[in-house]
Amino acid sequence: LIEMNLSLVRYAAGRFRSRGADEMEDIVQVGTIGLIKAIDRFDLSREVEFTTFAVPCIVGEIKRFFRDTSWAVHVPRRLQEARVELAKATEELRSRLGRTPTVRELSELMSLPEADVIEARKASNAYNSASLDAALTGDSTQDSEAALADFIGTEEAALELIEDFHSLAPLVAELEERDRRILHLRFVEELTQAQIGEQLGISQMHVSRLLTRIIKRLRTGLLEPGTA
Repeated sequence: LIEMNLSLVRYAAGRFRSRGADEMEDIVQVGTIGLIKAIDRFDLSREVEFTTFAVPCIVGEIKRFFRDTSWAVHVPRRLQEARVELAKATEELRSRLGRTPTVRELSELMSLPEADVIEARKASNAYNSASLDAALTGDSTQDSEAALADFIGTEEAALELIEDFHSLAPLVAELEERDRRILHLRFVEELTQAQIGEQLGISQMHVSRLLTRIIKRLRTGLLEPGTA
């Protein structure tokens, strides 16, 4: 029965020729699974032709294959289906209005909340993906050597600062209470050396020498081998 009806599989697979010749073999194999399921489920008592029953089964199996394997990032089935409906609604409104429809207009046509329309739009971006290392083609040689990663995101300078704070914390904890207070007054409250001297009852010159000594000690602790 399977061999006799393989023509139905080839017929159904023909609908998906736009997918490319490389995928056609996989499509035929998946369609054959759909044919086997149709044979198992076919009920003669319903007086329905086998062809009428089998073709939807085969096409459904192929569509499930695309649903489960074609998306670069897996999203819930409802969003996959909403993506298809969103594309149809967008095309219909664009041809009717002569412009790109708004979220509210799509929401009214699809009978969905605006939040669901926005979510379906976001989900559409998960269908295809591109490598961050992929070269971008352009008119100039410089453009042709550029990669997508060159234009997405930047290094966060504050991350290095956080690492420095993390490394400094145990070193600061080892300082005497007066030294920690001087650091706090200078770099947290941002007082001048003269203001710090007034609070501590010492000269500005003495504050300067103390700060130099404290900073040198901390720098040495950071640069020592094995210091985290």
